[in-house]
Amino acid sequence: MSEATTPDAPMKVAVYPGSFDPVTNGHLDIIRRAAKQFDRLIVAVLNNTSKKPLFTLDERMGLLRDVTADLPNVEIDGFRDLLINYMAQKNAHVIVRGLRAVSDFEYELQLASANHMLSPDVETFFMMTSPQYSFLSSSIVKEIAMFKGPISELVPPRIETALRAKYD
Repeated sequence: MSEATTPDAPMKVAVYPGSFDPVTNGHLDIIRRAAKQFDRLIVAVLNNTSKKPLFTLDERMGLLRDVTADLPNVEIDGFRDLLINYMAQKNAHVIVRGLRAVSDFEYELQLASANHMLSPDVETFFMMTSPQYSFLSSSIVKEIAMFKGPISELVPPRIETALRAKYD
């Protein structure tokens, strides 16, 4: 229990949704920092049937579990529902979203506004990524890895190994 949680106070549960295909150091930066702010952080891996991810849902969840094993209040889960429905199932009231640059903000603001309209008791917390990760995306990592470029500064070693295996 965190210092802010008393026996009578509800747990502060947040959800950090995303595809995490693959998880990057930028994602981990947000996960680690958000885990300090909430009693429980659920990293919810989206199973988007309209996209063809490099890693399966189970692989993405397993990789996330591996790289967050040292964070006892972080839970990895998968979902394929409307985020607001998932939030209700998990009794969570905070959505964590990472922002890399101003260009992310407009899209994220639209999502936050739609989520607020659907469920006014759910808040969205925006976290700026650390400056060294402001350019980083899963797409960039996959492209560099596909062409055998260096990715050790962009992803944890476990993720680099998994990426190299996919592209070898």
